[in-house]
Amino acid sequence: MKARPDSRPLVLDTTLRDGEQTPGVSLSVEQKLMIAEALDKLGVDIIEAGTAIASEGDFEAIKEISNAGLKAEICSFARIKKIDIDAAADANADSIFMVAPSSPIHISTKFPGKSGDDVIEMSVEAVEYAKERGLTVEFGAEDASRADLDFIKRLFSAAVDAKADRLTFADTVGVLTPERSESIMKELCKEFNVPIAIHCHDDFGLANINTVYAIRGGAKEFHATINGLGERAGNAALEEVVMTLEVLYGIETNVNKQNIYNTSKLVEKLTGVALPLNKPIVGENAFTHESGIHTSAILRNSSAYEPITPEMVGRKRSLVLGKHAGRASVEAVMKELGYKATKEQMKEILKRIKEIGDKGKRVTDADVRTIIETVLQIKREKKVVLEDLSIVSGMKIMPTASVKLKINGREIIEAAVGLGPVDAAINAIKKAVKEFGDIELVSYRVDAITGGTDALVDVIVQL
Repeated sequence: MKARPDSRPLVLDTTLRDGEQTPGVSLSVEQKLMIAEALDKLGVDIIEAGTAIASEGDFEAIKEISNAGLKAEICSFARIKKIDIDAAADANADSIFMVAPSSPIHISTKFPGKSGDDVIEMSVEAVEYAKERGLTVEFGAEDASRADLDFIKRLFSAAVDAKADRLTFADTVGVLTPERSESIMKELCKEFNVPIAIHCHDDFGLANINTVYAIRGGAKEFHATINGLGERAGNAALEEVVMTLEVLYGIETNVNKQNIYNTSKLVEKLTGVALPLNKPIVGENAFTHESGIHTSAILRNSSAYEPITPEMVGRKRSLVLGKHAGRASVEAVMKELGYKATKEQMKEILKRIKEIGDKGKRVTDADVRTIIETVLQIKREKKVVLEDLSIVSGMKIMPTASVKLKINGREIIEAAVGLGPVDAAINAIKKAVKEFGDIELVSYRVDAITGGTDALVDVIVQL
């Protein structure tokens, strides 16, 4: 693992383990390797690549990632069982994140008939065995936030005596509060000389702030996932915690902030879990402005309505034109397109944009460009013209689409089948334009404008 200033907390990314436990998410070995490489470029200190004992795929993924020559420490999740430890060691992991149940409900559920003392004894044996196998051991107390703190101290003390390298306080069901997170961490850090980590879940929406307060309390490491992925309500979101620590608290990490957005989008694409538009830092709207008053101020001084610049996290600012648009935002878009308008033309452009927005329709970039060019009477050569599109679909009919395009004046007709009408149409278009280049579906969105069975809808397909 790379050297770091002692003041910087370690970042353990668990996207490939806890993040993959998001319902509906399953990553292939190749996809896990792609994400691991992106995380390494991002600068995380530890990559928890999966659970070696869980499946053949997880074992192979950890082995591939461990042998990929990455700078980060590669970690496998493990229970306090020798078979888990052996699997992690055989997969060439650098370390294990080993957890033992610590709350009464977890101990009685996982080890019926066993006592807390029994768990301590099993934990010591597991830590000692893992050290014999040459692994760095991060020992975690599972469901620690619902456990007796004195028992946590006894458990941690035994693990440290058995040569555990790091400790983790796990808020497994997200019931910590910021105040408790900070005070507990202060108390634990006074007692133990090894680094202590915090692992938070987001069941009450407190994972990020609990993580930040644990760092304030002395934690030397935190666990998080890209985009806050994880089972149930998810985990602490790496991008949000990192930016909060660095911008609001002045606590730096080794994370390369300019790679945050690209990493987020890669994880979104490979997991299939779409980001909410308003998600902090990485959501589509995080640096998007529509209000005329806001846009005018942003163009003069971006800090007026932005706490950080989008470039800090590898993004660009976006100005959206809609019914709240003002003259400044329209002028900015026109400048970007290389157009100029008279005062009267500008009024007409603004009027038409607002009319679309008032109808409840999303004003797209294509709408704006068309309005501007229509008002300015600019005729743009259409290189691709959709002349006809027909789709046949039914209960016993494979969805089939035929498309007629005119490309650079040449007529091209193609047909294709698909899993549904939209898929069939896109496949037909792909065939029609294949000699000019490859295209792929970036996004498909349907928004209802009116209600009822005769509703008007706005369909946006981005290729």
